[in-house]
Amino acid sequence: QVRLVESGGGLVQSGGSLRLSCAASGINFRIYDMSWYRQTPGQQRDFVARVSSGGDINYAQFVKGRFTVSRDDAQNTATLEMNDLEPEDTAVYYCRADRKDSDFHSWGQGTQVTVSS
Repeated sequence: QVRLVESGGGLVQSGGSLRLSCAASGINFRIYDMSWYRQTPGQQRDFVARVSSGGDINYAQFVKGRFTVSRDDAQNTATLEMNDLEPEDTAVYYCRADRKDSDFHSWGQGTQVTVSS
């Protein structure tokens, strides 16, 4: 059974940093692309960053060089390092795993990030 567990969210002041982690189990992690999304109440879930199974990396434009996505295949973990956080970054952040060359994907339960001004 696929399980993705996010951690590392919390309350931080504007300009601060947080490191989110996504621990995966029940999958062959190496063949999954790992992505981060975020969602605020009443809004759609927006793409934030992605690291593919091959190590290719993409970011949403609003990241503006502030976030860094990475993965550790030995630990079955994906990480989102967030710096210079702004109140607009306040959201629930979700981890998503997409199996390479397949339509199968799975979501984590989300972790709340709150940035105070």
